[in-house]
Amino acid sequence: MNEHQREPMLSSAASPFLRHIERCRNVTLPAGRIPLLHDGLSIGLVDPACLGWLAAPAEMGLLEIGDGHITLPDGQGLSQISHMLAEQERYVPFHEWFDVRSPDGTIIGQIDRALIPVFGVEASGVHMNGLVQKKTGLHLWVARRSPQKRLDPGKLDHLVAGGMSSGLTPEETLVKEAGEEASIPTALARQARHASTLHYAMTRPEGLRRDRLYCYDLMLPEDFVPQANDGEVESFHLMPVENVFQLVRDTDDFKFNVNLVLLDLFLRLGMFDKQDSLILAETLHG
Repeated sequence: MNEHQREPMLSSAASPFLRHIERCRNVTLPAGRIPLLHDGLSIGLVDPACLGWLAAPAEMGLLEIGDGHITLPDGQGLSQISHMLAEQERYVPFHEWFDVRSPDGTIIGQIDRALIPVFGVEASGVHMNGLVQKKTGLHLWVARRSPQKRLDPGKLDHLVAGGMSSGLTPEETLVKEAGEEASIPTALARQARHASTLHYAMTRPEGLRRDRLYCYDLMLPEDFVPQANDGEVESFHLMPVENVFQLVRDTDDFKFNVNLVLLDLFLRLGMFDKQDSLILAETLHG
């Protein structure tokens, strides 16, 4: 490739945002993990360090441990496995159930949220940008996570964000989390607009995260003030979107995946020049 054919590069103003994408895509699958199969299709990637945990479920016929793979004969066995491993104190359960799906989206069973990174199954969640248009410009409600949260305590977060519990759609999850986390009335929460869906796979201290994030925007009244309901949020702050942009660019104050959703928002708001926007959008959504 000669100098006239060089690939376009990010400007120095935009390049700091790449670290957030790279952090959330820091693994190449299968990353030494053992495929978990159901009906011949991979639904997860099991941490080999936890293989010893699965002896008891295998003895009960809930799993079949083969050469280089593990088979789940019946998806409904996942809940039994979750209960069994919790009783054996192999992990600390959330007591919150998530659906496990086949590659075509069919629900095949449920698993305790805490086992998702151990089994490497895909999880879904919702993130909502709570926006306020003021005379001085666009503002964004930012939450600070409780210091008692198990994951990422004290980090900055979205006004509304949460995992998609078993049996709920993204829209139902959004309404539920909006009421619980910020006291947003149902009728107002239902005005949120689905803006995009993001995917990533990353290794974290808790294991492998393979997440699908449904991202929403909600324009809130200027006089709306969120109130925490469930103890998961320490405080709320209304910030000019330009200040949030600077925080994402210059710090790691936000929870890791919140940075991706905010970057997606900044792109939709046209906060980068054309070349930077094209490169960042392709990297974020690629």
